Amino acid sequence: MTGGKFSVSGANVTITGPFTAGALNLTLTWSDGAEALVYNVKAAAGETAEGRDTPAPPPDGMVLIPAGEFDMGSNDAEARNDEQPVRRVYVDAFYMDETEVTNLQFKEFLLENPRWQKDRVNGGRGNPIADEWYLSKWKGNNYPNGKANHPVRNVSWYVAMAYAEWAGKRLPTEAEWEYAARGGLKGKKYPNGNTLTARDANFDNNAGGITRVGRYPANGYGLYDMAGNVQEWCLDEYDAEFYFTFPKNGVARNPVSGANSIQWILDNYIRLNSHRVRRDGDHHLLAKFARVSARRSHWPNGTGTGAPGFRCVKDVTD
Repeated sequence: MTGGKFSVSGANVTITGPFTAGALNLTLTWSDGAEALVYNVKAAAGETAEGRDTPAPPPDGMVLIPAGEFDMGSNDAEARNDEQPVRRVYVDAFYMDETEVTNLQFKEFLLENPRWQKDRVNGGRGNPIADEWYLSKWKGNNYPNGKANHPVRNVSWYVAMAYAEWAGKRLPTEAEWEYAARGGLKGKKYPNGNTLTARDANFDNNAGGITRVGRYPANGYGLYDMAGNVQEWCLDEYDAEFYFTFPKNGVARNPVSGANSIQWILDNYIRLNSHRVRRDGDHHLLAKFARVSARRSHWPNGTGTGAPGFRCVKDVTD
């Protein structure tokens, strides 16, 4: 906590600011236990955490992720080799969708962009745009009954990229995704701490299937379902040794794998065919796959394995 003051009067504790914008982590301790509280402090009008002019208000359905540094990767016992070595990373501020893109939102995209409709894509084995599981639960342009606010799933990386472009956004780099998923917490395994329960997220078949977006508590940045529900596509090419390219004793700034710039990927995505990164666990995988540092990959036309969905980001300078 930076800038805060507290006072005690009997059984009441009063905490007052001003506080530094970003994650605010409080631990209340009693003689017989403790309670951890996580808040997201928004910058005052005209200021950011660095004291500069604040970005414009977030677009509808998005939250501001403040610029900052974090330790990317993990050294815990469940970490795989591709999560190492742990390196220091800086990311610029950006906006991120509060939730995964929903079926209702995706339907609007399909109706305005017929080339991506299920019958037009006609997914099949070997199809370069989407395999045979593309929108497998849909009937034509209609999502399953009662699932409007569930995340869209069985979407290829190419289609996720097209949706983001149509929405005036883009997919997050995996560095942005991990930084945002951590919600301002340092060195924790999950978006809300070091444990994951059925009250926190949809994983290990604890909810009986995909759940509506926003059902579980948000993390410190106000993001929902950053652990479990559906896997999420990221912008990057998957590289198992990506972190070895980061400075050992310095800070990697806005890293992205597979290109010299984000813009190059955006301009050329339809011609790319290398494995892409997926983050997040999903509703049927164990908790260890929902850790914020866990990485997965698949061919960009893959829609079946993991039944992926996605969420978008937007640069604050746009």
